[in-house]
Parts: sequence; structure tokens; C-alpha cells
Amino acid sequence: MEVTKQLKAIADNTRFNILTLLLQHNYCVRALSKKLNLSESAISQHLKVLKEAGLLTGEKKGYYMHYDVNRELLHKLSAKIKELAAIEREVCKPEKAGCDSAGQKKCHVQRSDE
Repeated sequence: MEVTKQLKAIADNTRFNILTLLLQHNYCVRALSKKLNLSESAISQHLKVLKEAGLLTGEKKGYYMHYDVNRELLHKLSAKIKELAAIEREVCKPEKAGCDSAGQKKCHVQRSDE
């Protein structure tokens, strides 16, 4: 799954709250609706987005679908975020950046200690 799609799915406050609840316990739509004080249709729409991002799995129990978090995918997403945080900033060298001389004067600060 695409990382940006997963991050967008988690970025919504309600979906983040749904994920938090589902990490603690498996719930059906009706139980999530009562816990979050939202309509069942609203919960279903949020669950759809989370499922499409691959963040949820469902298990049919009688008439109800109980949802759980795909923890493996959540761990992979966490690792991607850690990779992003570990990227070191490089010093910009105008000649390697491909800037013309006018661009170099505008955006590259020439430091006296270099």
C-alpha cells in the first residue's frame, strides 16, 4: 500500500480515534458508533477509508463484522516515519544543485567561514 494513502487515512482525527480504540479491543460498527457518539453510517465511511488504506482487517462474527488493526502494516508505517526522521540534511552546493548564477545569488547564502 501507498504510504501517503495510509498517512492520509490516519490524519483524520476520527479515524485516528477509531484506530486507537481498535488497537485496544475489536469492535463492530455499532460499538464504535456508541463509543465515539457518531452515526453508524459515519463510522462505516471512516472504516471504509481505513480498510482501503490496508490499516484494518475484519472478521465476521454472527451478523456483525468485528474490526482489528493490521499491526504489521502499522509497524511498517512507523519504520518509514523513522527513516524519514533519520535523513540528514546536506549542505547545499550551488554548483551541484544546477542553479544558474542569478539563482545562486538569490537563494544560496555564501558563508564567510566556508
